[in-house]
Amino acid sequence: MKLNETLLNIMDKQDTENDFEAMDDHMMSSLETPLRPDAFDLTDQEKITIIAGHFKEIMHTLGLDLTDDSLKGTPHRVAKMYVKEIFQGLHPDNKPVIRRFENKYMYNRMLVERDITLYSSCEHHFVPIIGKAHVAYIPGEHVIGLSKLNRIVQYYARRPQVQERMTMQIANELKQALQTEDVAVLIEADHLCVMSRGVNDVTSSTITAEYGGLFQEEHYRSEFLSHIRKK
Repeated sequence: MKLNETLLNIMDKQDTENDFEAMDDHMMSSLETPLRPDAFDLTDQEKITIIAGHFKEIMHTLGLDLTDDSLKGTPHRVAKMYVKEIFQGLHPDNKPVIRRFENKYMYNRMLVERDITLYSSCEHHFVPIIGKAHVAYIPGEHVIGLSKLNRIVQYYARRPQVQERMTMQIANELKQALQTEDVAVLIEADHLCVMSRGVNDVTSSTITAEYGGLFQEEHYRSEFLSHIRKK
């Protein structure tokens, strides 16, 4: 092989390694979850069948005995879990229907829903992100049911995610649903990609926040933070 070709191969390998290192740094490419235009051409059942076949190959490559009673159903179980449970937030059909109600009580103080259980998945390693979301808004002309706050969080959590993106997606959806900019979202989460691999740090956690409208002012932001810290 010529010297120039050898150098190019080395550079290509270094570029690939750099790309993987960048993924470990949890970079976010866009606010929208990256999806192909044909993402929903297949039915859920078709996706389950295809994923099960691929996961079977992964298990086979790892050397696992797929004839064992404990393992032979695993490919289908994993595929069903991916499509129907932990990644169900990818499909727009699963987006919660948010109905606005007139704010007849004229309540105009802060409303806070704290400690919303959150399960998501790191899009760089497909391992769990586990934490809590705290959301708040200051009602204007409309309010929404309390359970809808939880459902919005779960919808955007149930997909491969980056925590920064998830925080902003939840905030933007709340602004649209409530027709107000006065929205706050704070997420505290543990990332198993940090805890169980790589640096193996089991004590650190990640906090992200998005503040809109009045919550950009110190007074409102401090009140929100005081509410979510009270036990």
